[in-house]
Amino acid sequence: MPYFDAASSAPLHPVAREALLASLDEGWADPARLYREGRRARLLLDAAREAAAEAVGCRPDELVFTPSGTQAVHSGLFAVLAARRRVGRQLVHSAVEHSSVLHAAEVHEAAGGTLTEIPVDRTGRVAAGDVATALRPDTALVCLQSANHEVGTEQPVEEVAELCQEAGVPLLVDAAQTLPWGPVPGAWSVTAASAHKWGGPPGVGLLAVRKGTRFSPQGPKDERESGRSPGFQNLPAIVAAAASLRALRATAETGPDEAARLRGLVDRIRGRVPELVPDVEVVGAPVHRLPHLVTFSCLYVDGEALLHELDRLGFSVSSGSSCTSSTLTPSHVLRAMGVLSEGNVRVSLPYGTPEADVDRFLEVLPEAVRSVRDRLGVPTAAPEAPAGARTPEDGSGLVLDTLGKRCPIPVIELAKVIGEVPLGDTVTVLSDDEAARQDIPAWCTMRDQEYVGEHPTTGGTAYVVRRRA
Repeated sequence: MPYFDAASSAPLHPVAREALLASLDEGWADPARLYREGRRARLLLDAAREAAAEAVGCRPDELVFTPSGTQAVHSGLFAVLAARRRVGRQLVHSAVEHSSVLHAAEVHEAAGGTLTEIPVDRTGRVAAGDVATALRPDTALVCLQSANHEVGTEQPVEEVAELCQEAGVPLLVDAAQTLPWGPVPGAWSVTAASAHKWGGPPGVGLLAVRKGTRFSPQGPKDERESGRSPGFQNLPAIVAAAASLRALRATAETGPDEAARLRGLVDRIRGRVPELVPDVEVVGAPVHRLPHLVTFSCLYVDGEALLHELDRLGFSVSSGSSCTSSTLTPSHVLRAMGVLSEGNVRVSLPYGTPEADVDRFLEVLPEAVRSVRDRLGVPTAAPEAPAGARTPEDGSGLVLDTLGKRCPIPVIELAKVIGEVPLGDTVTVLSDDEAARQDIPAWCTMRDQEYVGEHPTTGGTAYVVRRRA
C-alpha cells in the first residue's frame, strides 16, 4: 500500500532500524556515569551529536536533543523570549507557521506579550520586506519555518536572517521539513527539527542554539543537555536518528540525487492532476518548494470522504481540508493563502517512492474524485435552482439559504444555481460554515465570477457573488 504522507512522519529508515537495534545493546546505560557502560553510552551520544550538528550546520556544543520537535520549538522560543524580556516582548511569526509555534505564541500573548503576524501571498510565501517592516525596537524574536508543512512552499530564510541580524533580533527557524534535504542557510540563531520527519524514530527532536544567542531555559532544569532539555535521554532513539540523517546526507552527496528524482515525480503530479480532474487548484509555490510534496484542492468534494476513498484504493495521503473529522474550520495555512480548502489532498513522497506508485495514483485519483462528487450530487450541467433558493421582492438578487450545511455543500449549491442567474445579477449565499468564508471567494476566482463581499446576517454570514460568466 503506497504511503504518501512523509511530511507527517516518514517510514523508519533502514539505517535507523539497524542503529536502533544495535544501540539497544550498547546504549542503555547512563551517559553521565563514569563506569565502563556509562562511558560507552557517552561515546555514542557524543558521536550522535557530532553527526547531527554537521547536518544542521552548527557546532556540536550548540546542539541538544529533545523528546520531540514540538518540545524543541517550545524550549527554544520561550528561552529566547525570557532572555530578551528587557529588550521587549514582541514576537513576530508568519501566518503559516506550524501549530507548535502558534500554540506557543498564544501562551506568550496570554502572559502579556505582543504578537505580529506576517501575511503570506497566494503561494504561502512570506515577503522579506514585510518582516523588515514588522521589526521594532521591542522585537524579542522572529519565528519562520524553512518550508511549509502543508503546501511545501520554501521561505526566504537566508534573506530574513540577514535582516534580523542587522536589527539585532534572533531568528528561530523551524526546519522540520527541510533538514532532511540540507542545512538551514543563513545567520539563524535557533533551529528546531524532528527526527521522524526524515525517517528517524519518533520521540527525538533537535534544538540548535548558536553561540552569542541570549538564551534562558524555562522550567525545571538538570545537568543534562546543558540544562536545555532535562531528563534521561532516549539514547538508542537518538543514535538511530543521527545515523539516518547522516546516511541521507551521505547518499545525497555521493549517490543518486533522490531530491531531483522526487521533484520530477511531484512535477508529474502537479502537471497531470489538473488535466485529469476537472475543477482542481494546485496550491503552493511552483518553484520554491520542497522536492517531495504537492498539495491540491478539488471543488465540490468532501475532504474526509476523498481521503477514505483513496485509502480504500490503497493510498495513504493527508489533507488540510476543513471537511475532516478533526476540525470544522479550514487549515490555517490554506486560509492565510486565500486558496480553496475543500477537497484538499497533500501528497508527500517518502524516499525511494517507486515511479509506478505515482502512475497508479494518477490512474485512480480521477475516479475517486468522481465517486465522491456523485455521492454529493454535483451537477454536470446547470439544473433547476435547488430548494432554499429564493428571489427577494426588492430585486436585490437570488438568496441561497445553506445555513446548517457544511463544506462543500454551500459551494455545490452555489454552483447549481449560478447558471440560472442573469449576467450581472447576484447570488447571496447564507452560511454558518466557517469554510465558506474561504471557499466561496476561491470558487469565484476559479470559475471567473465576481466576489462582491460578505456581511453578517441572522444565524451566520451572507456572501454575495455576482455572475459575470
